[in-house]
Amino acid sequence: MAPAADGAGAVGVTAVGVTAVGVADVLRALRAAPGAPEGGWRLETTGAPSLERMALEMEPPRLEAALPIEGEALSYRVLDAEPLAGFHAFLDGIQSTRVLQYLPGGVPLIFGTVAAVVRERRDRELHTWNGEPDLSTRVYVPTALTPAEHLRTFDAAGIPVHDTLDGADASDGQHPQLLLTLARTAVQRERERLETSLAERWCATRDQSVYVDGGISGAGLAARSPHAVGVVKSHRTLYASGDGVGVITRLRAGQRTTAFEIRSARRTAVASWYLRLRDGGDPMFALVRIEVARDTFTAERADEVSRWVLAERTPLALPDQRWHTMAYGIADCERYLRAIAP
Repeated sequence: MAPAADGAGAVGVTAVGVTAVGVADVLRALRAAPGAPEGGWRLETTGAPSLERMALEMEPPRLEAALPIEGEALSYRVLDAEPLAGFHAFLDGIQSTRVLQYLPGGVPLIFGTVAAVVRERRDRELHTWNGEPDLSTRVYVPTALTPAEHLRTFDAAGIPVHDTLDGADASDGQHPQLLLTLARTAVQRERERLETSLAERWCATRDQSVYVDGGISGAGLAARSPHAVGVVKSHRTLYASGDGVGVITRLRAGQRTTAFEIRSARRTAVASWYLRLRDGGDPMFALVRIEVARDTFTAERADEVSRWVLAERTPLALPDQRWHTMAYGIADCERYLRAIAP
């Protein structure tokens, strides 16, 4: 059965084999709510980019200095050994944030779907670890600005609701674009929560390496585990300054930078370095940034993990446009999740 309405910060997670809330369920509930417009509710997203895409376009690229931990300044290293298969599993998640309707005052009513999975390599095939992914479907609204009859209808229909204002005062109203940003952030945090939970469970029960799509510094206990390796494909934040930018952009296939430490007040410190997977004309083409637990770092480990990542260049993750940085195992995770997510 679908999870009950859970309010701000609640879990509301379902798994494969359990009925998950879908867009049709939400629209069905809205039709039953008082005040529905003539002709019923309709989707507002036709032809519009997803909120995830809109947010990416709004974030300006930036440089951020990092502390070198392998030498005194960023430089490059050539890997002497051949690529080596070292990953036993792959972890990734997906999210979808859709505006279903704008309520009076420009308040967006949003449906968010989040899913995460570990796909384990056994006998040269990928299988879903523990038999099922983690899945979360909810309506995301600022409850203080949402008509009470809508909230009662969602509750009666068993549709989880997340308060994007997290109980904050909204007596003066809120800018509609800010409300969209808050909803997108809430969906992103839910995805991070599911991915972190999976990574922690893997590292607590398995002693084999897992390739995590994205950074691991926010992954709780997994960020301190020798078994989790984060691989970052996007570089709107480039950890370099001065001559370091040139070092990164001039990397050739099979070369990595020396390592540096990434530290912040709200995340676990990790060791990180850049690796070029393939040659190409764009300075960012086939460039990834790798993260491992800070306490596990040695230059030899960085070389070994880089060889593992290089080994995942084949088979190609086509037809995905990110094929030059995406491991086939991560592409498999995404295809699997999109096939089963409501």
